[in-house]
Amino acid sequence: MANQALMANAIRALAMDAVQLANSGHPGAPMGMADMAVALWGDHLRHNPVNPQWFDRDRFVLSNGHASMLIYSVLHLTGYALPVEELKRFRQLHSKTAGHPETGITPGVETTTGPLGQGITNAVGFALAEKLLAAEFNRKGHEIVDHHTYAFLGDGCLMEGISHEAAALAGAWKLGKLIALYDDNGISIDGQVKPWFIDNTEERFKAYGWHVIGPIDGHDAKDVSKAIEKAKKNADRPTLIICKTQIGKGSPNRANTAKAHGEPLGADEIGLTRSALQWSHAPFELPSAVYEEWDAKAAGAKNEAAWNDKFEAYAKEFPDLAAEFTRRMKGELPKNFHQTAFDTVVAAHTKAETVASRKASQLALEAFTAALPELLGGSADLTGSNLTNTKSTPSLRFDSHGAVVRSEGNEQFPDGLLGRHINYGVREFGMAAIMNGVALHGGFIPYGGTFLTFSDYSRNAIRMAALMKQRVIHVFTHDSIGLGEDGPTHQSIEHAASLRLIPNLDVWRPGDTAETAVAWAVALQNADRPTALLLSRQNLPYSPKKDLSDISKGAYVLSEPEDVGLKNKKLKAVIIATGSEVQLALRAQELLAAKKIGVRVVSMPSTTTFDRQDVAYKKSVLPKGTPRIAVEMGCTDGWWKYGVAAVVGIDTYGESAPAGVLFKHFGFTAENVAATVEAALAR
Repeated sequence: MANQALMANAIRALAMDAVQLANSGHPGAPMGMADMAVALWGDHLRHNPVNPQWFDRDRFVLSNGHASMLIYSVLHLTGYALPVEELKRFRQLHSKTAGHPETGITPGVETTTGPLGQGITNAVGFALAEKLLAAEFNRKGHEIVDHHTYAFLGDGCLMEGISHEAAALAGAWKLGKLIALYDDNGISIDGQVKPWFIDNTEERFKAYGWHVIGPIDGHDAKDVSKAIEKAKKNADRPTLIICKTQIGKGSPNRANTAKAHGEPLGADEIGLTRSALQWSHAPFELPSAVYEEWDAKAAGAKNEAAWNDKFEAYAKEFPDLAAEFTRRMKGELPKNFHQTAFDTVVAAHTKAETVASRKASQLALEAFTAALPELLGGSADLTGSNLTNTKSTPSLRFDSHGAVVRSEGNEQFPDGLLGRHINYGVREFGMAAIMNGVALHGGFIPYGGTFLTFSDYSRNAIRMAALMKQRVIHVFTHDSIGLGEDGPTHQSIEHAASLRLIPNLDVWRPGDTAETAVAWAVALQNADRPTALLLSRQNLPYSPKKDLSDISKGAYVLSEPEDVGLKNKKLKAVIIATGSEVQLALRAQELLAAKKIGVRVVSMPSTTTFDRQDVAYKKSVLPKGTPRIAVEMGCTDGWWKYGVAAVVGIDTYGESAPAGVLFKHFGFTAENVAATVEAALAR
């Protein structure tokens, strides 16, 4: 680029002007990283502003998302559909320039960032997806998957523990096309970080197996560009480029201070900064020379056209692979999916097995992973407990050069299989955020397992998946006091209720094999929301069913009074139950029938799904005027919205004892459920 200083100063001017106009935001980081952006976006990043979703584009992640005016400025300058009017509406209602970058809102933003550390972890997911797709689809002379993932990150990202989880995995997986540029400015909100951030970042990342370049002068765009070029030649491991910068670069009185971080510079300081930068233009006014330097539309069209030619040649030689690749990248399920789902659910109903719902999940996964090559599973060091592996998903492994290892052939798969089950290690948060990156990249539907109580570790990444409307599936086993002797540290009490509070997250707690198979089928069809499956450790008997069609609605009538010998008896009450407690409800129904009390049992495996049904269906399941009693081994608060008269639940922590002992101790018996119904009717 001919005039890198002009290009960088354009970012600085837009950043300070937008933050000043909004009277809110973070000008310092964009001003400090402006030269880094010039080097990356000006010399290296392959993208097309006219088509932000072009498949083989490089991915860029701004992990320190508070620096959002950096990416908004660059997107505007390079030619994306982000006019200067949107920059003037920074942080305003319904603008395309939110306080932190949001995917799906701003063209060119690959992932929503803000919670520090998750952006670089998403980037690891992007790079992993690229590597696995390349191994699966590329053929000699036809490298249709060949792009880099770049991330900017700051001190805050590195202080968050998730960055350790993600960086360690990136090194283990030898993600050579992941290049991170560290904005090493030494400042956070509380001031100079030296008293509380003493890590030797260079040695830390070398220990992870990364290639480390620097420290270099982050304000020398040419040096930064050279470092990126060097990193691109290092194909067998990820690269960290340490860029020494000044936060608020260009501001005479705010540069290198915490005051540059999270507040407007102020009119007087902006005037001084304009003079220091020799920037004579009015707010939001840019000379034509700036746009000429930054314009990436022609280069982007050329890069995309070249890839289109490459893919056309690939499709001629490998038509089936090309069709499969296209389907996968569109996020479409295979044409036979509905038949696979139907067969899986019917098989579960026909066999009527008594197994733990975690085992029922694995049984469903055997069918779905065989039919859907895009399913990419994993577990946070609990594979034998979460049961997330199947015959179709050998463990993901890499050779000494970083290539994906293909398993040895067998009768079912004579050519072997690429690894599709990831050992994440004890890294629940990292796993969840990496899965978000994989989903955002496209080509895979990620799922990962851990104990339900550890969903607390994953929670913010789960929330981000829901916010971003991504199809990510969390397999949470050991869902209640039913896990027994491990005690209250591992027994989930508040977790089901807590997860149900997350908007746009589907939560399923199935009660048998058929409900579990349906839960998986619905989760796979949830193209714009994540799903949490809450599964039992203990075995659950199969609940006989007259019809399977309503399970997918989240709640359905499982048993009527006539099913337990009460014909022509008025319906006196409805028992609503989830998961393992459905069996308690059915036994309580029998006890009450012996007293001529007619009770309906409703299985509600997914409150979130049921809540989306129309009023007529809800009334058909939960008739008006009939007392309702809910039964679930968890916090009771969430059940009162269904107009229940009572809840058999648990609002304390558990105890360490065998499951059967705990059930009696906490009142999870058929006798107590029946007594609760009688007490409600007596009021």
